[in-house]
Amino acid sequence: MKHRSRFVFLLVALVATTVSVAAGMQPERAENGMVASVHVLASQAGVDMMKAGGNAIDAAVATGFALAVVHPSAGNIGGGGFMLIRTQDGQTKFIDFREKAPGKATATMYQDKDGNVVPSLSRLGYLAVGVPGSVKGLVHAQAHYGKLTLKQVMAPAIRLAREGYVLDWSDARQMSNDAGLAQFADSKRIFQNGGKGWKQGDVFRQPDLARTLERIVAAPDDFYTGRMARELAEFMQRGGGLITVDDLRNYDVKERTPVRGTYRGLEVISAPPPSSGGIALIETLNILEGFDIARAGFGSAESIHLISESYRRAFYDRAQYLGDPEFSDLPVLELADKPYAVEWRKSIDPQRASVSSRLERPRVSKKLEQYANDKPVKGAGKEPTQTTHYSVVDKDGNAVAVTTTLNGGYGSKVTAGPLGFLLNNEMDDFSSKPGAPNMFGLLQSEENAVGPNKRPLSAMTPTIVLKDGKLWLVLGSPGGPTIITTVANILIGVADFGLDIQQAVNAPRFHHQWVPDRIIMERNRFSPDTIRLLEQRGHAVSFGLGGDGECIQIDLETGLRLGASDGRNDSGRAVGY
Repeated sequence: MKHRSRFVFLLVALVATTVSVAAGMQPERAENGMVASVHVLASQAGVDMMKAGGNAIDAAVATGFALAVVHPSAGNIGGGGFMLIRTQDGQTKFIDFREKAPGKATATMYQDKDGNVVPSLSRLGYLAVGVPGSVKGLVHAQAHYGKLTLKQVMAPAIRLAREGYVLDWSDARQMSNDAGLAQFADSKRIFQNGGKGWKQGDVFRQPDLARTLERIVAAPDDFYTGRMARELAEFMQRGGGLITVDDLRNYDVKERTPVRGTYRGLEVISAPPPSSGGIALIETLNILEGFDIARAGFGSAESIHLISESYRRAFYDRAQYLGDPEFSDLPVLELADKPYAVEWRKSIDPQRASVSSRLERPRVSKKLEQYANDKPVKGAGKEPTQTTHYSVVDKDGNAVAVTTTLNGGYGSKVTAGPLGFLLNNEMDDFSSKPGAPNMFGLLQSEENAVGPNKRPLSAMTPTIVLKDGKLWLVLGSPGGPTIITTVANILIGVADFGLDIQQAVNAPRFHHQWVPDRIIMERNRFSPDTIRLLEQRGHAVSFGLGGDGECIQIDLETGLRLGASDGRNDSGRAVGY
């Protein structure tokens, strides 16, 4: 009996290790509005706008500008992103303010004379910078769909930049130790305290950025067509970058039609190209829909196997088909088609891992076959993880999901001189050479080759889910290619396994992206038995995931907003009222 008790104790401890973070926190609850973001001060800025009479769009814009101040590694006015809106009357809007390649960009600009990729050129310094879209995108959203003035929604960000905020341990350490920032004078001056570094408890003030934000309030177009545009272009030219005044003047925000799908009776609304996120998410869910993963059990080897096999096939198609819709006729409808997923599902062995190099795409669409025959995939590519997501729901039921990025951590590491903001390294999201890896290991085709005025392919996946026609979930995450699987993991956690939104956000994560052919899992979050069972099915397993989910769930019985900020971060918080 003594040995049996010890066995039961160990078994319980093992299960507890797997689900401990999932069960360790409660969602924030509020009757009216909710904002979930990676920094409590940014979330509070959004809530303050709703309290002042603004709607979810006003709150989202305020949160976005505040993140440019308090989350410099990814929050930005020097990058870009996507905003998904669903209004209380059911209308949906998708605002694309993704960065664009400069007009002088060429397909071989990151290759040496022998055609080999030089990775540092697209990741560090002036040549890595795409034309930023955040300012125009946020201003566009506020002007068209907000209720307050731009001055009102930007006031919190300006105050935080001018008066400063207290650094926590991780932010102080991260900024102080970033070797890339140290290579650029203004970045070192601002973000590394002139080389002296920061410590926990220091007040971080950004007077240059405060002045820039004040200039945007006074004349938003100045960033793209006025004196500020000239200052930025001249700064880029002096450093060897490609961005010109014409690039800034010609930058345009696009309103696109979101992609839609269904999963077990839920309606899923998500990001269209140039994001691959929405299509890959819907394709994954379509494939998975035919398996009873609830019966298999949360965190079981069987459910992880089936979900990973669905990811594998969606990422295989992502590599082949997706890019900027303005430059290619992308097979969006075909990839999101239920019958196509049914055929993919037939190729999954419930007991054995597939081999990525041996996948054979179902022959159910002439368009897909022709597309693949014309443009074969040749190799792997990567995508940086330093992105940030935030979710907003107001008292009337308007919902906003926003994902923005500088691409890598602190982007290109270049700060735009006295303007005081970091610039992106979004050019690395293009395929520098089709078949050659970028920084995240994803395969990409000619559709995502570098080209003038193109928007690079993204994995950002701002998503809204309806249940019985009513707003239910607002989802999103940073993490490069893991954005897609993180959003899927969270959605599946709530829909299939009955977790609340906080449990689903905190739950152990895993990822498969076709190539490299392995499941990547969070270290110390899964039992050794589960890992061993996956390996016995033929899966290679590696470790290293983290990430951040900032999500909201609506309790359809009470109407309460349930906000979830990821337990993996130090400064994030869902704030409601």
